Formats: sequence, structure tokens, C-alpha cells
Amino acid sequence: MQIHVKVNGVEYKHDVEPRLLLVHYLRDVLRLTGTHIGCETSICGACTVHVNGKAAKSCTLFAVQADNCEITTIEGLAQNGELHPLQTSFKEMHGLQCGFCTPGVIMTAADYLKQNPHPTEEEIRTALEGNFCRCTGYQNIVKSVQLAAEKMSESKPVTKEKKEEVVV
Repeated sequence: MQIHVKVNGVEYKHDVEPRLLLVHYLRDVLRLTGTHIGCETSICGACTVHVNGKAAKSCTLFAVQADNCEITTIEGLAQNGELHPLQTSFKEMHGLQCGFCTPGVIMTAADYLKQNPHPTEEEIRTALEGNFCRCTGYQNIVKSVQLAAEKMSESKPVTKEKKEEVVV
């Protein structure tokens, strides 16, 4: 089958086997090796990417299911040569050790911070439940996400919301 996808802003058309997993398409066909293969059962989260702006575990999606979709991998998170605040925060807060789980954790956190830009520690921990790290104990991962949330909030202009009066 032929698929047409946009990955990290670049359009691709390829003939693929219907059984080819998206994670293998990204790594083996496109050579985007930042997306890691962990458990291949959607448990560990190492393969998390964004499909049409939402976090998805690419080891449980076939490449043909991504036809006509926009995909962002860890390589596409940086913009104009600048690392994403999550990427810099993981470096600053020592949120990684071996780094195997890090791309998936960052992609999950990036999607979550779009939904909840001011999360509590407990909310971050809950959001990352589908990502396993065997090295860090999670504390520095959570601190990294907290710092990134702060950085991302500071970089956005503050707008005043107009409150409407409710007449009862």
C-alpha cells in the first residue's frame, strides 16, 4: 500500500507492507531513530510520537493507519535550531540517565502540557503513567516537566480574559 505522511514538516510517499508498524517505518524507512522500540506492546511508552498533534504509541499503529496524517517525532520537536523547553529542561534537571525512555516521555509530556500548561506534581505523574523509566526513579523527570511548564508559560504572552456577566 502507498502512504502519504508529513513527518516533522516533510512530506513523504512510500509503498509499505500493510503490517509495517509505524515505529519501524519511522526508524527503518525514514531513519528517524530518536523514536525507540521498547516493549512493542504499548506498555513502556518509548515509542511515543505525535500523530495529528496527539501523543500516540507508534508500536501499536500500522504505518498505513497514519496515511494522510501529520507526525512529529522527538527530532521534530526542536524548532529553528532551538531545542524545545522540555528538551532543555531534561538536560538542566537531569531528567535522564540512559536516555532510552526520554524521547517517549518528552513527547507524552509535550502533548500533556498543551492540555494542561500549569500541572501539579501529581498531575504530571498521572500523565506519565504510560511511560516507564528503569533508571531515574521519576523524581527528576517530574522536575524537568515542571521546569518546562514554567518556561513555556513565561514565553507565552499574557492575555486578559474578558469576563462576561451572568444575568440570572
